[in-house]
Amino acid sequence: MFHKVLIANRGEIAVRVIRACRDMGIRSVAVYSEADRDALHVRYAHEAHLIGPPEPSRSYLSIDAIIAAARKSGAEAIHPGYGFLSENAEFAARCGKEGIVFIGPPADAIAAMGDKVQARRLMKKARVPLVPGSEGALADAGELAERARDIGYPVLLKAVAGGGGRGMRVVRSEAEADSAFAQATSEARTSFGDASVYMEKFIERGRHIEVQVLSDTHGAAIHLGERECSIQRRHQKLIEESPSPMVDEARRRKIGATAVRAADAVGYRGAGTIEFLVDPAGNFYFMEMNTRLQVEHPVTELVTGIDLVKAQMRIAAGEEMGLTQDGIVMRGSAIECRIYAEDADRGFLPAPGRIDKLRVPGGPGIRDDSGVYEGYLLPIYYDPLISKLIAWGETRDEAIARMLRALDEYVVEGVPTTVAFHQRALRDKRFGRGELHTGFIQEMDGDPALPPDELQRLEDLAVITAALALRGGGGRTSGASSGASNGGGRHALQPESSWKTAGRRRAVEKPGR
Repeated sequence: MFHKVLIANRGEIAVRVIRACRDMGIRSVAVYSEADRDALHVRYAHEAHLIGPPEPSRSYLSIDAIIAAARKSGAEAIHPGYGFLSENAEFAARCGKEGIVFIGPPADAIAAMGDKVQARRLMKKARVPLVPGSEGALADAGELAERARDIGYPVLLKAVAGGGGRGMRVVRSEAEADSAFAQATSEARTSFGDASVYMEKFIERGRHIEVQVLSDTHGAAIHLGERECSIQRRHQKLIEESPSPMVDEARRRKIGATAVRAADAVGYRGAGTIEFLVDPAGNFYFMEMNTRLQVEHPVTELVTGIDLVKAQMRIAAGEEMGLTQDGIVMRGSAIECRIYAEDADRGFLPAPGRIDKLRVPGGPGIRDDSGVYEGYLLPIYYDPLISKLIAWGETRDEAIARMLRALDEYVVEGVPTTVAFHQRALRDKRFGRGELHTGFIQEMDGDPALPPDELQRLEDLAVITAALALRGGGGRTSGASSGASNGGGRHALQPESSWKTAGRRRAVEKPGR
């Protein structure tokens, strides 16, 4: 096993990995930007190294800076967390060239699944069900209209190099083809340095079901059941749970075996997630593979009892998993709510600022994965996640009840939060009945979604306001304690260097270069 591991990330996921290192007797190395000098992950690690200015492109996305920190610290391995460089094939390959173990899949597997068109071709060859769509990238809006006529509207445009909901547009008629194509390619170019888009049939009221897989270097490959991720806003997950209320044991075996087959098709090693779209008839179709640890991994840990971060490190160190498919038992139900500093009254706007008061919930079945503390100043440069709150229960009803109790206990003052949104969603009778789909939030009463132009104007204003507040020494943005806020997942303060997607940029625009 490794003696020292560097965590190439920040916030709650960096703290999560450091905790696993401590459990395993491994020394942890944090890296931080100038904006994160006082961050919790910096305080908690055994040692920490400054890697650059606040801008992600000059710090957390700088391959050279992170490799230099690993060399200086003597770390034998790097854990990328999620976001930033976690799905960057160039980074994984560079680690190998430098003699540093990348705690993740091989670089060629990342590259293969990062190109969505190539991934579809590989999955078709592996007999994994696919949503009907284009065989490759679309040349122009004319080809979009032609292909859409063949499979029928509505269709969904998706970025070839995409992720995180960027470069996606629903097209409901031929009249929308020109504008949708222009918008999708523009956003894809901005977010990923690659304007290519492809098309899939848009499945109305579909469910987002994903399967956690683990593969080691000794030929073992298993799945750890599914997660329901249908509660989304703008293609970003808000609430996740395991198991899914619509998956029975027979379907779990089928979709799990399909996920393992998909991972084997690219020679996968480590922890990964195969994402499926399930139509109202119960048919499931491959969407993409996330070649990293998922944000929502704790719900799988709570129902299986398996620490996924420790499993990642053991596999990367060349050890056998020591797990078999027959030995995986899912017990109870777990639900995760992502608690963000976002303001519902202003279009679910990211609202970074100082956390003046913080009281974290606890009690039976409650877990809080966080990277903040009372008095902490949430920087304007990154995702405004406060914590991931997870509840476990013997039954789904008990997990929901425990989550609602925990949300009632949660106190955050100084910034608005999404706590009230989560309370409203979990109290919705349709949620209790498990009647979920990706349009659930839009059907909730009072969802105040703003037009894109107005949302962008408010986002720009929020950045300016937060920057002025910080410059003035106040560190405050307008907000109230545990304020009503919907959403989460809209992280547009730095749209061109988003923590979730910027690391996927193509070679035409290499991060940190």
